[in-house]
Amino acid sequence: MSRTGAHVAGPTEGRARETTTAAAVAGARPLRVALLSYRGNPRSGGQGVYVRFLSRGLARLGHEVTVFSGQPWPVVDEAEGVGLEKVPSLDLYREPDPFRLPKPSEFRSPVDLLEVATMMTGGFPEPLTFSLRVRAQLSGRRDQFDIVHDNQSFGRGLVGMMEDGWPVIGTCHHPVTVDRLLDVAHAPDRWSELSRRRWYRFVNMQNRVAQKLPRVITVSSSSRRDIVEQMGVAPERMAVVPIGADHDLFRPMPGVPRVPGRIMTTASADVPMKGLAYLLEALAKLRTTLPEAHLVVIGEPREDSAASQAMERLGLDGAVTFRPGVSERELVELYTQASVVAVPSLYEGFSLPAVEAMACEAPVVASAGGALPEVVGPDGQAALLVPPADAGALAAALGRVLSSGEGPFEGHRLGVRLGRAGRRRVLDRFTWAKCAAGVVEEYLTVLSGVEPGVHGERPRRRPHAEPVIGPGSGPAIGPASC
Repeated sequence: MSRTGAHVAGPTEGRARETTTAAAVAGARPLRVALLSYRGNPRSGGQGVYVRFLSRGLARLGHEVTVFSGQPWPVVDEAEGVGLEKVPSLDLYREPDPFRLPKPSEFRSPVDLLEVATMMTGGFPEPLTFSLRVRAQLSGRRDQFDIVHDNQSFGRGLVGMMEDGWPVIGTCHHPVTVDRLLDVAHAPDRWSELSRRRWYRFVNMQNRVAQKLPRVITVSSSSRRDIVEQMGVAPERMAVVPIGADHDLFRPMPGVPRVPGRIMTTASADVPMKGLAYLLEALAKLRTTLPEAHLVVIGEPREDSAASQAMERLGLDGAVTFRPGVSERELVELYTQASVVAVPSLYEGFSLPAVEAMACEAPVVASAGGALPEVVGPDGQAALLVPPADAGALAAALGRVLSSGEGPFEGHRLGVRLGRAGRRRVLDRFTWAKCAAGVVEEYLTVLSGVEPGVHGERPRRRPHAEPVIGPGSGPAIGPASC
């Protein structure tokens, strides 16, 4: 027991619980996996975290994994045997000059022209152009990989890969139709609404491509329902494989005290779906009775966002600190210092920040948006739940953890109880070893008897199919509209 009241677990805690799961797939022969991600850096959001830790988990099960990624480049664990092949784009959204116009010398192919043309007309080209480039990069290499696993791009090039003979599976963390709906609903004027609709034109392509894949993995039952309803994917083609936290990294830190009044949240993208504006309103309400309450945000605000406007309107200067670009070690320390972690999202397909916070034994207050109740559990067991977009309820729940309540240190005792229950829940349900084992089972489902459907056909069973299909090559590619 640390002096902060946190239960301190050893670095091997939870591994015994994973032994049976890992052993279930250990007997399968090693697979050669091409893991695709149009954006791979963990600091770009949860997709980059997924690529890093899933690839490492697969490698630890004995499989051969090569990550194919566009910029920003991913972090891969080369020491674990994970390879990286870069799929360079024009990197049109790089800092410090996003939406840049490339020099003529930078154009190398018709796909580059398509990328710039899509950006110039208000669209987001990366899912499509990445898929076209990686199809070309894999052309003639059918003997080097057993399966292609796409992470959320669902670009039209995947259909071409299936036509080339590749077994393809995809992961959809949640349907981007939800992002589009919320972003359009929060547009301040008609011009902004039209602009946001243009940006999300790629969503229709993603829906069409997802419908053609033989298997789509998602991370929660909530996301599965939404993908079936909003993307039109057949339910029998869906599989739920929850993601996890690196519980050896995200763990309590002995001797690090919690900061009184400290609320922490993660907002890698300052967009309406993350609910940061409602958390700021809750903070303003809370400070009327708990003036020491303050907020640390992992991320940075956009100048024109609802969160930025709320800070100015509510007079929260000095009560909110933004921390972009923190290291993993710093992130764990911030979770450990927080008296409570808030996850105010209007919708989540899973929520890595919630799981990482629980792994650190930080008490969590979360909205009931999307999959969050499924992830954190019933209200009051491992976290407190509040209705989405309800700043008053959020303030009250945060106050329960931060304040002493009716008895001495009642809020502290509640926080300790929630934190311990949260870590137990992570170790029981949400580890990367369990995730990797579940993903391998879906690979084997595709490879052992399902021939990828093409042009929307239903998958066809092939008796006595072997996991490895013979080599082949695909045609060269050119630009095409989605």
